[in-house]
Order: sequence, then structure tokens, then C-alpha cells
Amino acid sequence: MAGLPVKELHRRVPGVAGDRDAVIVDVPQIEDHAGIPRSAMRWARELVLPVAPAGIELDRMAPIRREPNNLEPLRADGARTSVLLNRVVTGAASGPMARRVLAAQGHDVLTTTIPRREVYAQSFGGPVDARGTAYDQLATELLDREEAR
Repeated sequence: MAGLPVKELHRRVPGVAGDRDAVIVDVPQIEDHAGIPRSAMRWARELVLPVAPAGIELDRMAPIRREPNNLEPLRADGARTSVLLNRVVTGAASGPMARRVLAAQGHDVLTTTIPRREVYAQSFGGPVDARGTAYDQLATELLDREEAR
């Protein structure tokens, strides 16, 4: 883990990543600090957009989708964008509904969904053991997608 909230992230991550097989970069919302996420989009091979199944978040997808498209000439070869349904209430209709809406809009929606759980919501700054959780499943799905390229 490294703190690297800089606008030239795409130039600095390779030095921090070293020879690791995978690197996850968590960036702030583009509305708040545009330079950092745009720089990450230039570097990333898989851009995962976390989206809660709520009307306001689904409505935000059109402008957010434009960002990777605008940066396409600057992005890594073979880079792709996918959507991760996040903070999904288990058993609620909103998760499957959001999946259908996003797919109809042309988004590549990952199979894995991250449930709404207090252990995640209250974990700021502390460790969370992800083994056997939806995050573990997500890591496997992303690695499988990379291998399938």
C-alpha cells in the first residue's frame, strides 16, 4: 500500500508497483480531484467503476463513461472499463435492476457484487480480512479476465 495522490500517477505507479502481478489503485471521485483519477485511467489496464444500485449513481454513469473514452488515446494498450455493483443489499430488487440498466446502457458489468455490510462501511483506516468474501471473489474474477486476454 502506498499513498500517491498525484496527477502524474501514471508515471509513478510503475516504480512503486515493481514486479507485482497486480496493483489496485483507489482514486477519489473525478468531480473532486479530476487530475488523479484521469492519471490513473491513463495507466490502468482494467478500470473498475464502483456503482451503488441507486438512481443517483446510475444517473451519473453517462458523464463518468465519457472520461475513459476521452482518454482512450492515452490509455494503456488493451485497457478496458467495467462496472462493479457495490453496496448491494442482499435480496433487494435494486441490485438486479441496476445490473439490467447498466447492461442496457452498454456497460460491461462484472459478475461479482459487493454487498452492503457494516464491516466494510466501518473499516476506514483499519484492516479487513477479505479471504472468502466478495472482495476475494472480485480479485479472482479480475485475474481470470486478465488471463483470458
